[in-house]
Amino acid sequence: MPTNCSRREFIRSTAAAGLGVATMNSSLLARVPAMSKVNVLSIGVIGTIGGTDRTQVDAHPAVQITGLCDVDSNYLEDTRLEHPDAFVCRDYREAFAEHGDKFDAVIVSTPDHTHAPIMLTALANGKHVYGQKPLVQQLQELRLIDEAMAANPGLVTQVGNQRMVYPGRRAAVEILRSGQLGKAIAAYAWTGSPNPGRYFNFDRVISEPMTPPEHIDWNLWLGPCEETPYRDLLMPVRWRSWWDYGTGGLGDWGVHVLDVILFGYDELQSPIAVKTHAPTPSDTFHTYPCLSTVTYEVDSPRFAGRHFPLYYSDTGQTPSRAALGLPPGQWKDSNMTVVQCEGGVLALTAGGDLEIWRDGVMTPGLEMPGLPDFPELNHWHAWIDNIVGKDTELRTPFPDGVRITEPALLATKAARFPNTELAWDKANDRFTNHEEATRTIVKRDYRDGFGPPTT
Repeated sequence: MPTNCSRREFIRSTAAAGLGVATMNSSLLARVPAMSKVNVLSIGVIGTIGGTDRTQVDAHPAVQITGLCDVDSNYLEDTRLEHPDAFVCRDYREAFAEHGDKFDAVIVSTPDHTHAPIMLTALANGKHVYGQKPLVQQLQELRLIDEAMAANPGLVTQVGNQRMVYPGRRAAVEILRSGQLGKAIAAYAWTGSPNPGRYFNFDRVISEPMTPPEHIDWNLWLGPCEETPYRDLLMPVRWRSWWDYGTGGLGDWGVHVLDVILFGYDELQSPIAVKTHAPTPSDTFHTYPCLSTVTYEVDSPRFAGRHFPLYYSDTGQTPSRAALGLPPGQWKDSNMTVVQCEGGVLALTAGGDLEIWRDGVMTPGLEMPGLPDFPELNHWHAWIDNIVGKDTELRTPFPDGVRITEPALLATKAARFPNTELAWDKANDRFTNHEEATRTIVKRDYRDGFGPPTT
């Protein structure tokens, strides 16, 4: 390590830029000696996946968890036993203001509505960021992330897309990129969520206001959202059903079923329109079932036409196999991705089971010719590897996360205007044909003190 700069300054200056699948070239990654330790702040230390994120990152030999932050004091007490030397706080703003010199990187495993304010604060403070999916909760926040990444190209970022380590999913990207199936016609993706499981308030029950449990700082949990009473059936996980806090089934699963499509086709940058068929919307909850058409405009010989439709649905609404030229049968999973091309159909489960169908005959995807080897990959460790300059395949840095999150959010938000085609202009954060939609579903008014940093 150079003697004329601190370890923290050195790791920041030598960090590799987050690179998407389309640009994963080892020559572009910073090549520096591995650092001894990367100091990491964990925000959202347990929750539904915070514990997994923290322990997986902590298992990397170059990592030291130096900070713990959570609005739940019980979670903090349990976690500090594993990291007795880490500083502890309940307010992420305090972590940056008072302990910013104690960490180089941040894990953000909090509810959807707080993602952007926390991640943008971290980027503005020069921290590498691992952020849970969906990357953001508001459409406008997509552009804010893009701008933050452009301003901080040396920071390494990663979205919680751990399923991309499966060989079948990585093979699907290679097959689409190679053009082996001919010109792309359309894509389909669906999820079985929401469902009666523990993640969603499936019956959309609004319980009576009550005093928050003593171990919950309700004001901090609300963060950027307007003040409202605490209610049962909201914490710790069923906030996903609520319009103000979650993104419904479409947002929750988007990164796991839309990723391969966007990785496979760089031409799909930003949709031009969305139309979601859905029931009468609720003022409080995300509605379902939803069936959305997200349209991209393309000018590429890899596509069959100038417009490419992406059909995205929830609650297990699946496309017709016969219409895709597939024999009768059941789809293999409740969460799937299907790409229809002129020369065949790619069908992929969330768990990486890949099938290629041509003329009614199925070939296991991993038996397709010309595929590279897919060595074992640890999703969390890849983030740390790239921070310390080790050339490891990094899937879903934030620029790719923006592209994947955008169609999911559009499908989710458009349910507020069911059966209405909304023409989307991401560069200007607006629907060009619908002023009310622009006013009501593109951004939120952040509560004072909890918004993203301003420049």
